Amino acid sequence: MNSSNHIVGLNVSSHTLLVWILIGLVAGYITGKLMRGAGFGPIMDIVVGILGALIGGFIMTHLGYAGSGGFFYTVFVAVIGAVLLTFLIRLVTGARNRL
Repeated sequence: MNSSNHIVGLNVSSHTLLVWILIGLVAGYITGKLMRGAGFGPIMDIVVGILGALIGGFIMTHLGYAGSGGFFYTVFVAVIGAVLLTFLIRLVTGARNRL
């Protein structure tokens, strides 16, 4: 048996999980700066960034772009998704300074 963890049927190593957390943190931080809010804090930056990566990845896949561009491409896609997510949440809730 290998040293990987199983999350929702996916085989995810601890190294991969740390990379996703790092991408989430960077993308969430950049999104907080771009959207001129009060900031999310490190935990919410990670959550917003990871959700943004999923949303951005979904959008880029459906636009026909491959998802194998490396770390900076992944952060870029995550920021696009996180900005879209933040915009939609602010649109629905009416909040301007928070997530």
